[in-house]
Amino acid sequence: MAYSCNTCGAVADAPGHLCNPCDDKEESCSFCGTPEVDSKHVCKDKLVEMKYVCGGCGRVAMEAENVCKPQAIIS
Repeated sequence: MAYSCNTCGAVADAPGHLCNPCDDKEESCSFCGTPEVDSKHVCKDKLVEMKYVCGGCGRVAMEAENVCKPQAIIS
């Protein structure tokens, strides 16, 4: 099932890959376990794993293909 972004119109297989997903379903963080986090939640454990930031919306990702305008995060 494809999800679309309410903000930029991007389409992804999972809502967590979008800056403003169209679905109302809340999920828990797979890194820290915090329940009911939004798509922009970035906990300390998650941030350590992120390698890219989107130059458009600021979303972070582990893989360049998961953001619209990938820019490498230099640590």
